[in-house]
Amino acid sequence: MSTGTPHSSHWGAFRAEQTPAGVRVTAHPDDPEPSPLLGNVPVAATPTARVLRPHVRRGWWEDGPGPDPRRGHDEFLPVEWDELLDRVAAEYRRVLDEHGPQAVFAGSYGWASAGRFHHAQSQVHRFSHCLGGAVRSSWTYSHGVGEVLMPHVVGNQEPLLSPTAWSSIEAHTDLVLALGGLPAKNSEVASGGISRHEVAGRLRAARARGAEFVLVSPLRDDLAAELDADWLDVVPGSDAALLLAMCHVLLVEDLLDRDFLERCTAGADVFLASLRGAEDGVEKTPEWAAPLTGIDAGRIRDLARRAARGRTMVTVSWSVARTRFGEQPLWAAVALAAMLGQIGLPGGGFGHGYASTGGVGRRAGSYPLPTLPQFADPLRLRIPVARIADALLHPGEPYEVDGRHERYPHLRLVHWAGGNPFHHHQDLLRLRRAFQAAETVVVHEPFWTSTARHADVVLATTTTLERTDVGAARYDDRLIAMGRVHPPLGQARDDYAVLSELATRLGVGDRFTEGRKAEDWVEHLYEQWRTGPAARAGISAPRYADFVAAGEFALPQEPVEKVMFASFRADPATYPLRTPSGRIELHSQTVAGFGYDDCPGHPVWLAPDEEPDEEFPLRLIANNPATRLHSQLDHGATSQAGKVAGREPVRLHPADAAALGLADGQVVVLRSRRGSCLGGLVVSDAVRRGVVQMSTGAWFDPVAGEAAGVSCGYGNVNVLTRDIGSSRLAQACTGQHAAVRVEAFAGTPPRVTVFDQPAAAG
Repeated sequence: MSTGTPHSSHWGAFRAEQTPAGVRVTAHPDDPEPSPLLGNVPVAATPTARVLRPHVRRGWWEDGPGPDPRRGHDEFLPVEWDELLDRVAAEYRRVLDEHGPQAVFAGSYGWASAGRFHHAQSQVHRFSHCLGGAVRSSWTYSHGVGEVLMPHVVGNQEPLLSPTAWSSIEAHTDLVLALGGLPAKNSEVASGGISRHEVAGRLRAARARGAEFVLVSPLRDDLAAELDADWLDVVPGSDAALLLAMCHVLLVEDLLDRDFLERCTAGADVFLASLRGAEDGVEKTPEWAAPLTGIDAGRIRDLARRAARGRTMVTVSWSVARTRFGEQPLWAAVALAAMLGQIGLPGGGFGHGYASTGGVGRRAGSYPLPTLPQFADPLRLRIPVARIADALLHPGEPYEVDGRHERYPHLRLVHWAGGNPFHHHQDLLRLRRAFQAAETVVVHEPFWTSTARHADVVLATTTTLERTDVGAARYDDRLIAMGRVHPPLGQARDDYAVLSELATRLGVGDRFTEGRKAEDWVEHLYEQWRTGPAARAGISAPRYADFVAAGEFALPQEPVEKVMFASFRADPATYPLRTPSGRIELHSQTVAGFGYDDCPGHPVWLAPDEEPDEEFPLRLIANNPATRLHSQLDHGATSQAGKVAGREPVRLHPADAAALGLADGQVVVLRSRRGSCLGGLVVSDAVRRGVVQMSTGAWFDPVAGEAAGVSCGYGNVNVLTRDIGSSRLAQACTGQHAAVRVEAFAGTPPRVTVFDQPAAAG
């Protein structure tokens, strides 16, 4: 590799050098297509937007804990570490003594670092487990629907993270039917790091061999232009109708694989009868689907026939299911693949998440990686990750999820380390009210994100550039010796150091630290892995000192190309799935038994319950950004280069822009029933008519008093989206769609202030 300190991130391995002009980043030399997101890294080494010392909100410091409408609006006071940690420890004691660990929420979302030790989620969970546990979140914002649904349908979550390998698609697939596309921007990131970006090359190779692509998405650039895909610019949220109509064609034209359905599925008779209208009297024909999807019936019929002619891979992006009733298109895609009868064949079947991250479809090592032990959780109390606002606003209220009747705990102390809920969550004005309902909010943050600005206690923490660690990911083929690029800025401390201090004050310091400093832990975890799991797997890894000197260690790849469910297909009796029937459940008696009208026992069409109307006539797509990972380093060079008029870009079809009298580059305001935000207009025919697209991740910048009726002056799209679960089955995130209107912003736009230091007491 080049000179500099080796390091890793979720968007690529790199080397970094401290120069007089700042940190310079060089991509890993083995990476065929490095991510442009590396251009955001240098800003992390500057004071811009950094929390340079610990702070406390004035109202909490002076008046004590309790629900407070000033939270998110109040002044912050800089304080000394010891004094603040004493107060935080005292607040922990109060809450635990008076209300128990079920009153504490240990919030974290896992993307804080690619390192195995400085993994904020592991750190805060280890800490809370030492204290008797805490309420935690379950599942993810990204693919919560699949995490709950897939075990009912195929017995596990394999289709989400470890489906058939890209190499198999490259070599064998004739038709890739891509619902939600295969966007290159998403494949540039992978949890835990990625040293080689290969997805785009795999797709090009498949196309060069003769594979054909069909893009089902309202956005034409959800698949690279070089793949020459047929574009079906489907109405957002209508994917299930399209898939059911394709299934109907296979049924009535006898193009289905009846032998596969008989051997490998359960409930096919119920599902097939539903296609003929057994339940509602409506046959799910292409003519039925055409007005729902915006796709001509003839095209739907031709697509079904085309899928039956060769080896077809049905892919469903995570985003397609991140909607109200998102279970339905995912389940319908499995049903279509089962009717085609190619599940378990090279290059055929289905997958949920190809190109949603760079790891999906890569060969994964079968050996464990270095991991910080978290101890057993004494409490074992979870809430769905997308329901945190519900829990804070409605303590004690009942809710249903995955067949269970639960009640929200009464959360009094929120301790968040790693992740930015004011990026991930929906309806941010509601989330703001939810944070104000807590008694105390403690946040670990390197940056003054909106989450930090809605906290009572802001603990200044380091970035990965200021720490040593071991970078490793299940889907990558090397370990990276992540070195410290520069000393901590200001008074920032590692999460581990902060939690060690708190643990000591709370009487569990020895258990939490086991007598080790951070650097000792990094070496210990590596050596424990080297002499344990690695040695047992036949991997001869170097000693820690040699690993650090080399900068990385190449891991062996799995020798066998993965074809999901190949053994099951060959012999379902010997290799049954972990479903009640042992087979793919096209109709699940378990799910049907839950009695959910918003998620019946097999795939159905459920019309979206927020549709465009006269007041809000456009359909919003709030997808992942191309210029950053989630909200990380939004003030970095790559992210800032993508802004329009200093705001997050908003894309609109030329005909819609003309009808509204809007021009390219203009500052516009988007409004929904929940809130409003500014953005910079981009007029583009890559967006379906009637659709407006705005990516998530711009930092929430509330406008004081909502001047000019604007909730966010910078462009955080989640002020517009609904905070409602996908269904009672998964209770997953539905932040992909909303009904909105777009109009010109009159007057002078408010200055973007979110990267400034917050208001401090004089």
